[in-house]
Amino acid sequence: MIAYFIKYSDKFYNAFWEHIQIVVMTLLISIIFASIITILILPYKKVTNIVIQLFGAVYSIPSLAIFALLIPVLGLGRSTAISVLVVYNQFLLIRNITAGINGVDASLIEAAVGMGMDRWQILYKIQIPLAFPLIMAGIRLAVISTIGIATIAATINAGGLGSILFEGLRTVNVYKIIWGTILCALIAFIADIGLKTLEKLAVKKVEI
Repeated sequence: MIAYFIKYSDKFYNAFWEHIQIVVMTLLISIIFASIITILILPYKKVTNIVIQLFGAVYSIPSLAIFALLIPVLGLGRSTAISVLVVYNQFLLIRNITAGINGVDASLIEAAVGMGMDRWQILYKIQIPLAFPLIMAGIRLAVISTIGIATIAATINAGGLGSILFEGLRTVNVYKIIWGTILCALIAFIADIGLKTLEKLAVKKVEI
């Protein structure tokens, strides 16, 4: 099995790198969109609930179905895959961001208002730092979800490790299936370790 990997290392490396690119680009765009949406809906509790429910409904739709719907509009390729993944991530991110911010002790908010802080200062200096662990939990979930669904994106020529897995299934090549799975798990493991480390550093900074 090792010999097979070494022999086709270039192919595995290219698919591995493509998968990382899809995950990173998706995550960055997802966080930006989720942050903007959250800021807009946060003052309105009913709107927040409706938005979360809508994205929750979208999240329950099989990814292949959404890929099929967007292909006539966006065509095949990575851009379509990233668009679908960004939409999927909104539920996980918005739900956790709003839950974290709304979970901040009301007495702290009242104290901040009494000190003369405006809405943005309270959000930036108090709510986001205190909600950071829950926000990071949402980001970790989004990363794991993206890594998994990105493999399915290979069906629309998005590249990544999914191309290795599907090729292995089509040709009944056990080595491709095993190495594709291992590399996907490796990306998830590295991402989880990195995000947990970032969370610990951020929490220590807040405590200081």
